[in-house]
Amino acid sequence: MFTIITVMFFGVGIGYLFRRVKFLQKTEKSISLTILLLLFILGISVGSNDLILNNLASFSGQAAVLASSAIFGSILASWLILNLFFKKEEKK
Repeated sequence: MFTIITVMFFGVGIGYLFRRVKFLQKTEKSISLTILLLLFILGISVGSNDLILNNLASFSGQAAVLASSAIFGSILASWLILNLFFKKEEKK
């Protein structure tokens, strides 16, 4: 896990250093396509796994709780950041 986070931060640093390079500014569409391809391959992997498919009913409750918690946490964090850092105080 730390290796993945380290590689990601290294990529952010390299991206920051080379942010003015025209070629790197045009990679947004290819990144989106790559992510879609990875999600498709992940779906194929899940669909071909008999253990996951046989236990899908028992996973659905846990998945709903995790998804709801993630959505609620994201909304709460966004609201807090908006109010703490981006709201201008009203003058009386």
